[in-house]
Amino acid sequence: MKVVKGFELGKSVLSRRGDLTEGQEDQEAVVRDILSEVRKRGDAALYAFTEKFDGVKLNTLEVTKAAITAAYQQVDSEVVSSLKIAAERIQAYHLNQKTSLVHDSIKGGMGWVMRPLNRIGIHIPGFTAALPSSVLMTVIPAKVAGVSEIIVATPHRKAGGVSPLTLVACDIAGANRVFSIGGAQAIAAMAFGTQTVPAVDKVCGPGNIFATLAKKLLFGIVGIDALQGPSEVLIIADHTVDPEYCAADFLAQAEHPAGYPVLVTTSMELADKLVQVIERQLKELPHPEIAAQSIEKNGVVAIVETVNEAVELANIYAPEHLLLLVDKANTYLDLIRNAGCVVLGKKGTVAVGDYAAGPSHVLPTGGTARFASPLNVLEFMKLTSIIQVDDNTLKKIGPVVKTLAKAEGLDAHAKAVDRRLG
Repeated sequence: MKVVKGFELGKSVLSRRGDLTEGQEDQEAVVRDILSEVRKRGDAALYAFTEKFDGVKLNTLEVTKAAITAAYQQVDSEVVSSLKIAAERIQAYHLNQKTSLVHDSIKGGMGWVMRPLNRIGIHIPGFTAALPSSVLMTVIPAKVAGVSEIIVATPHRKAGGVSPLTLVACDIAGANRVFSIGGAQAIAAMAFGTQTVPAVDKVCGPGNIFATLAKKLLFGIVGIDALQGPSEVLIIADHTVDPEYCAADFLAQAEHPAGYPVLVTTSMELADKLVQVIERQLKELPHPEIAAQSIEKNGVVAIVETVNEAVELANIYAPEHLLLLVDKANTYLDLIRNAGCVVLGKKGTVAVGDYAAGPSHVLPTGGTARFASPLNVLEFMKLTSIIQVDDNTLKKIGPVVKTLAKAEGLDAHAKAVDRRLG
């Protein structure tokens, strides 16, 4: 773990600009071959790649409704109840978002209308571990937006079938169809369409480097939400915060493979204690290896003079999650410009947002919070401009259009207006 003192040193460590997929040329070549094969061979390529990469020989690509219904019998009732409560909160949040943000407007013959996408595809990793929370956090905003058809692609496990947890989450969230494929081949199938998998308008959801590269290469053929990189948190803490809380969130982020845990603090005492507390809490985890590796490779602690300096470092870093563990945290909100999600309060933890607070946990990573937003209802909608032309409008701006069209050498444009002016 890297420890730095002072704003300037912190800035040098936390400044970043780069391609989330930089240095992945070999993987990109593999993905290009996968995309080409799926486009040419359709389902046959999906069966072949699933057997080659996942070691699973599929008999069918789509999960039946009966299998989804049966999945409820394999999931603990308390887990099902928790998924339903989380789903209700996520739905309520995004319904409020839609009510506040989505409005058609036509005034004076000019305006816009907003319409949901017709069909979207959501990729949910799950070959090694089920991620039902990611199902809720992606499918529900799309459902609230009014998307007509939502399909989910998620891997078939070696243990057999798609995870029952994932299937239950798909049912609760309202997915229309589920396919037992994952990775780059799943992204390609949803982009191009195959004999079984329908082509979609947009592909969303997380994935490994191969799925991310597939989204990058297919953008333009299909819409994508973002290129998600490793998960990250930046914790801003002052002397009033319990170091146990800081360490717990530091470790929670670190247990993601290649996670990036960062702490910026105004307290040298807290920084010193943090190292000791992390070491103790690590020993309490049943599987500490991934967290220990993330902390060793990517962990950063920066000590600065003021909370204002800490906030400025956060704006420079533009974290996926910003955890504000300081006295009177609300007073600093106006200073925060770049963050995917801000969690406030001395008892605040990113884990609440990851599962059940309400906002989607699909957030901009790798510094893209400088210009990108969390997954939200607008991700599944598009705006169409409306221009209504009558005699008054044409008389008012027709001569302007003619002048500008001629200035650009586009005489047919000018004549199209001239004919209407009579």
